Amino acid sequence: MKHDRPLTAAVGPIATAMPDKSADRDMALVRFRVTNFRSVVDSGWVDVGAVSALIGVNESGKTNLLLPLWKLNPARGGEIDPTSDFPKALFTTIRSNPAGFQFVEAEFDAGNRAGEIAELAGLPPEEARLVRVGRFYDGTHVVTFPRHRLDRRADAAWVITQIDTARSQLSGAPSSGPEQELRDRAIAALAELRAGIDRGAQLGPNELIRLRDAVGVLVPADPAEAGSAASILMELRLRLGERMSELCAADPGSRPEVRRAVLAAMPPFVYYSNYGNLDSEIYLPHVVENLAREDLGAKEAAKARTLKVLFGFVGLEPQEVLELGRDFRDLREAAEAEAIARDGAVARLRGLIARLAGGEPRPEAGELARIAEAKRIRSILMQSAGTKLTERFGDWWKQGDYRFRFEADGNHFRIWVADSRRPQEIELESRSTGLQWFLSFFLVFMVESQGAHRRAVLLLDEPGQSLHPLAQRDLSAFFDQLAASNQLIYTAHSPFLVDADRLDRARKVYVDADGSTRATGKLREAEGADSQRGAAYAVRAALTLSVAEGMLRGCQPVLVAGEAEQLHLGTLRTVLTAAGLLAPRRDLVFTPAGASRIAGVAASLMAGRDGALPLVLLSPGQEAMAEELRTGLYADAPEKLVALSELTGVAQGTVEDLLPPEFLADQLDRLERRPETRLADVIGRAEPFLPQVERWAAAQRLALPADWRLGLARRVRDRALEMGPAGFPRERLERWSVLFGRLCAEELGPRRDRRAA
Repeated sequence: MKHDRPLTAAVGPIATAMPDKSADRDMALVRFRVTNFRSVVDSGWVDVGAVSALIGVNESGKTNLLLPLWKLNPARGGEIDPTSDFPKALFTTIRSNPAGFQFVEAEFDAGNRAGEIAELAGLPPEEARLVRVGRFYDGTHVVTFPRHRLDRRADAAWVITQIDTARSQLSGAPSSGPEQELRDRAIAALAELRAGIDRGAQLGPNELIRLRDAVGVLVPADPAEAGSAASILMELRLRLGERMSELCAADPGSRPEVRRAVLAAMPPFVYYSNYGNLDSEIYLPHVVENLAREDLGAKEAAKARTLKVLFGFVGLEPQEVLELGRDFRDLREAAEAEAIARDGAVARLRGLIARLAGGEPRPEAGELARIAEAKRIRSILMQSAGTKLTERFGDWWKQGDYRFRFEADGNHFRIWVADSRRPQEIELESRSTGLQWFLSFFLVFMVESQGAHRRAVLLLDEPGQSLHPLAQRDLSAFFDQLAASNQLIYTAHSPFLVDADRLDRARKVYVDADGSTRATGKLREAEGADSQRGAAYAVRAALTLSVAEGMLRGCQPVLVAGEAEQLHLGTLRTVLTAAGLLAPRRDLVFTPAGASRIAGVAASLMAGRDGALPLVLLSPGQEAMAEELRTGLYADAPEKLVALSELTGVAQGTVEDLLPPEFLADQLDRLERRPETRLADVIGRAEPFLPQVERWAAAQRLALPADWRLGLARRVRDRALEMGPAGFPRERLERWSVLFGRLCAEELGPRRDRRAA
């Protein structure tokens, strides 16, 4: 697998990063690209906006896009970890030359910093407006200006023009003596230089140096004696030298003062994942130990990070909380341990003799007072910290009035939570994981941004996984609130975190054919292996949910047995509408419900705002379900339970009996071409369609697939829509019209309280 690539990439189209005017804000992220980082060979450029969603299935590499972006300029932490971050296929190569591999680059709109940067870089403001920053595995950054096209070649036509101008000036004025000799020699030399230049060529710095030096040789030691001819040659040499200097000039981004200014203006990145969620009970000795360790795994390190910002936010030190809570026994044991560490076996023996001689030592009054005072100080610190967290979290999160209380008990530190709906305090761990996530993210966001959070870029890895779908939608709306002051990029695979009216923020993340993670804003683009085509599914599901909700708000739902009934009835509805025989005030939506336990729940959920229950079309074999609904949910509206046989006029009739049997038989024959005897040759009108199909299949020794009715319904739909109303007898259309007139009737029966449903 090839990972290495040129460090400079072509500049693509520039996406709008933020909705407001760039002149009114600091630098904003426009797009980014990840290369040679973990599973990512080359992600391609990923455009971002105020809020961007990276959508993909598990193991598609979404996290491996956020982590390198975080490490471009982390608000805190974010160190490069060779064993985790280097691609395994290139581990040895990158390890031997980390300065040769760039793993992330990002482009920023400089916003109101453009003028300052342009002045330092010596560029026009428009060229300084777009800044590209990359980071290498040795930790160094590179700054470039994609809109600044530094021409490293000189146009030969320009050089020829300069030489011809000088020749014309030399031959234009009459002279004599040393000046005339210089003019003649210079004109001949310039003609020779001109002859050696190809007009269509591009000349580099070395060619210009040669031409400049060749002109310089013509200038006499005492230019004053040569008159105007010497001045013409010196002017030509100066113009060639200036152009040569321009070609040799360093890129503006390489200047130390420019790089420092850009890196200082670049927004910090705050990364958060669910691994960092707080627990309700915290064992302080472990906290103290983990905060000092550098060899923790990902989950342990994330929790340690959140605990660190928690204690920093509320102004506590875990070691201090631990020390203030020590009682007399803890202090005595600590003193003995210190003595043993200092004096060894002698101290251990001394302690044993003291206990045998005098029993357990008793604390003195002064010592007891000091212990009590320390615990009182700790209690005050806990109360102050809880008050501070309550106030600050309330200012940030408006969806609840949560109150937090910290409690320290010996080596244990607990977080208690209460609110107006649940005034009784409950441990944080017993509250919803959604609240745990919001609190933990809030702490990391506030502390790691260090007061500059209004310009930080927030990177959220799989936020809100444990939230209810409606809460996930609330979270998506909450992201819009954060976007007023912060750009935000999050990963997800839930359709509830991809609003249909915000599909422009979605970027698909998938595994390409070469096994590398790729990202694209083209939602219809192929996603590689079939097993990985889940990003588009999540996006389509979000769109489908939105469409379904819109339809259900203004339609009349009808519950049917399955998909075959749904397709057939939908086909008839379309044909009748095209014939002008159906114009309902509310569209009919046929919804498969299946068994009674599903039908009852579906009917309750689909009841109108006024409590009106939907119609239920009962197929043969659903008698038990009909009885259960009739004695339960539909006890006050039995007329809403309609047997299909009543509509078809055929005993034990199914939805297929609404259609001409010969038409159905012809379509099934086209699906099943194996039998020698066609169904159309034996089908009759006197009995239901399904028993006739079963007898025909048995006689032909034909094993129909389990979903043959669904396959037939799809083919019937396609053929019926192709034929249109003209393809069916008028009598049949009128019968369908009577049927749908009953389904559309406004005789909805008694209302039912939705709460009871």
